[in-house]
Amino acid sequence: MIVNTLFAWLVNAGYLAGNPLSLSRQRARKAKPRVTRFLEDDLWQAVKTSIDAMPRDTAREQEHYARVRWLISLLYLMGPRISEVVRNPMGGFFRRRDRDGQDRWWLAITGKGDKERLLPATTELMAELTRYRRHYGLAALPYGGETTPLLLPIGGTRRAMTRGAVHLIIKLDDISDICTEKN
Repeated sequence: MIVNTLFAWLVNAGYLAGNPLSLSRQRARKAKPRVTRFLEDDLWQAVKTSIDAMPRDTAREQEHYARVRWLISLLYLMGPRISEVVRNPMGGFFRRRDRDGQDRWWLAITGKGDKERLLPATTELMAELTRYRRHYGLAALPYGGETTPLLLPIGGTRRAMTRGAVHLIIKLDDISDICTEKN
């Protein structure tokens, strides 16, 4: 340790081009533990049941229900960050044929660090998207270049929501209580 510090000082002072000890002893980096996050099928079903139990008597409640159902499905089935949900439009969805000739849906989103990534859209997600869009009187499927936000505010405006507003929506006390009971 003392000799290594001496060599480091000599390198910084310009007496040596490099530290000979640093070459011989490359410090091994500890591998980060892999974190796997997902809901078991029964918990996902409990979340959907809780959403389906939301009141839908008024037009506002119906809009809130449709938005929560779409948002939770989007977050669970695709895994985007909240910031990606509010930053990206529905025009990011596109269809591409795979090697077997089947149409597959994808969502191109701009995320953290302005990096673009592609997220695969499942059949279940596309059914939820169709349901959500029809609720707002939109065409069943988005078109390329469409500027409609992925998540619409209640009240019919077509502006994007804020991260804070979306965060408040996903803080569903009923659902968190159900998940706590199951564990």
